[in-house]
Amino acid sequence: MKKLLDKIKKLFNRRTWITLIIVFAALLIELFSWAQYYYTKQLLEEELEKKAAIEMTMKAILVKSMLNTTEQVLNSHVTEITKLTEDRDDIHDALRTIVEANDYFTGVGLAFEPGYYGGHDELYEPWAFNSKDGVKVKENIAMRGGHDYTNFKFYTEPMSTGKPYWSDPYIDSVETKSFITTYSVPIIDKSGQKAGIAGIDLSLEWLSDSLNNRHMYPSSFCMLLTDDGKLISQPSKNHSRYKDFDDAIRLINDSTANARTVAKSKIKVIEFDTEDGKEACVFFHHMKGNPHWMIAVVCYDDEVYAGLKAIRLRTGLLMLLGFMLLGYIIYRFLKNNKRMAQNEIERERLSSELQVAKRIQSEMLPHDDISHNNIDIAATLLAAREVGGDIYDYFLRDDKLFFCIGDASGKGVASALIMSVTHSMFRSFGSRESNPARIMQSINQAVCHGNDSSMFVTFFIGVLDLPTGRLHYCNAGHDTPVVIAGEPCKLDVKANMALGIVKDWFYERQETILKPGDTLLLYTDGLTEAMDAKHQQFGLQRVMETISSHPDEAPQRLLDTLTGTMSRFVGNAEQSDDLTMLAVRYSPAVKETVLKQGLAIENDLSHIAQVNDFVTEFCNHLNLDKSLATNMRLAIEEAVVNIINYAYPKGEKGDIGIVASATSDSIEWVITDNGVAFAPTDAPDVDTSLSAEDRQIGGLGIFLVRQLMDTINYERIDHKNVLTLTKKYQK
Repeated sequence: MKKLLDKIKKLFNRRTWITLIIVFAALLIELFSWAQYYYTKQLLEEELEKKAAIEMTMKAILVKSMLNTTEQVLNSHVTEITKLTEDRDDIHDALRTIVEANDYFTGVGLAFEPGYYGGHDELYEPWAFNSKDGVKVKENIAMRGGHDYTNFKFYTEPMSTGKPYWSDPYIDSVETKSFITTYSVPIIDKSGQKAGIAGIDLSLEWLSDSLNNRHMYPSSFCMLLTDDGKLISQPSKNHSRYKDFDDAIRLINDSTANARTVAKSKIKVIEFDTEDGKEACVFFHHMKGNPHWMIAVVCYDDEVYAGLKAIRLRTGLLMLLGFMLLGYIIYRFLKNNKRMAQNEIERERLSSELQVAKRIQSEMLPHDDISHNNIDIAATLLAAREVGGDIYDYFLRDDKLFFCIGDASGKGVASALIMSVTHSMFRSFGSRESNPARIMQSINQAVCHGNDSSMFVTFFIGVLDLPTGRLHYCNAGHDTPVVIAGEPCKLDVKANMALGIVKDWFYERQETILKPGDTLLLYTDGLTEAMDAKHQQFGLQRVMETISSHPDEAPQRLLDTLTGTMSRFVGNAEQSDDLTMLAVRYSPAVKETVLKQGLAIENDLSHIAQVNDFVTEFCNHLNLDKSLATNMRLAIEEAVVNIINYAYPKGEKGDIGIVASATSDSIEWVITDNGVAFAPTDAPDVDTSLSAEDRQIGGLGIFLVRQLMDTINYERIDHKNVLTLTKKYQK
């Protein structure tokens, strides 16, 4: 079964499926074209039936109009003729007047009852007719050639029924030799006796031209037939389809012919093939009233559907052209299929790499909460793409909080790369330097090196001394942070130059004091420059208003509030830039001091014994473990010796102060001097794995202090060096 499926898969490869799709599309289009042709043809058939009905109606009106005129003329003179039955001369004048009334009247005659004038069987038939020399009157045409009118229907029908009568068309054999029909009515004399009939001979020579003038199609023609199907009028012999009228008459008179009735009418239609193989149809129906003649119209399919066939031909050509174009497109598709597959693989590879880069960038951010009672910190980063050019970071070192926020120019991979470099250098330089300006200077020199793409980074570095709340900071072209101390206000910062632009730029350190409960908010321009659908920016003013309405919120709640407010403002608009925020609240824990003592000495090694005694006595008061007391004595002694040796120039006298404060679980040693500024916490750790000969001179004292104490902190306050050592203990 598996082998069979594999064979089917090989047989129906992508090329085969595409070919099948093309064939199916061709069949579908052809089916649609056929259906369109079929329904359009039906509409044209309905339109043809309507046109044929209109044409026959118009021709019937034309014929009826002439017949009605004949009836009206004769009927209007019958009464006058009745009054003149006794005077033959007056009768002749009346007949002449009637003939002159219409050019299509070939003659007018009276046929009286035998014996009405003269003898018992005498026939009297006066007749006036049109000739080349004008209107002439025959006294009695019944006396010529044995013309016994009593044997003709034009006489017998009105006399027997008392109603008007139209005769079937015939050739006038007496005088005019024209094709005529006779309309006759009975004459009633003054005594109410049937005196005879009056009749008008109407020429039908005009019918051929009148009935076949202006047809709906060039080859169409009309015919007029009697009730029993005899031809009255036919197309001219010059007509292009003259030879087909015999077939049409034969079909009309054939009761077995397949004739159907047109919907909602009395019109019938018969479809037939002509001798030369053309498809045609004949429409016919009877005229109302008398005479009960038939009107017929013959039409040819090649003219009726000529436009449809032309459209189908053009549509077919366009379809053929379309299939050729489709074939070319598919050819190009198949030719580029491999390239497209390779591009798809490359796209998936890039997407996978971007996801890896996103994960790496996310892992670079601090995830562990800082376990320190003096601060509450929260941060958020929302990248506009898979990777972004924003960064934040924070860490603790020597009882100081180091934190930063930055925004690289542009977005995407390039910005993420330069920001990753900046972030790693912040960690590297911040691990051994406490001055944010010097950290910024070092990062700027590294970013400027080899920056051929001229990218830059706005950056802010802060170093918060947790015991005192003193904040040292340096800005490099970044957005001004906000200090929330009741009402929010901007932090006083100098803009400086962004990183990566000027290599030798001097960055200035600034400082301020954060009071307990103060919050510092840092952000990138993705917050203030977030835009709604109308391209309006969120702006710093809305940031300030949001903070003012939530002044006491914890850092995480504050960031959530700002994010929610900005999202509602932006709505459905696409995020245009990376958004990063960092909030730091300074909240030092207040503990009760159980013991506090101080000592002041000069910078002389001879006073070291005093220091040791001071430390020992303080530890004894707290009843500390001897080993813990010994460690603290060694640490304090090493710190004081370091100050005596390096804080003051050789031979210069100076004071050193030591203040010890104990709470229920920790001891804080604050050592101050007026010597030169020296930050022992910035010194690198000694590599104890090296031999004494290879190890650099100095640094062992500070290394020892770090090992013996829990935290070590240095600050330069009011031109004094302040070194704070902290150690936790248990009684």
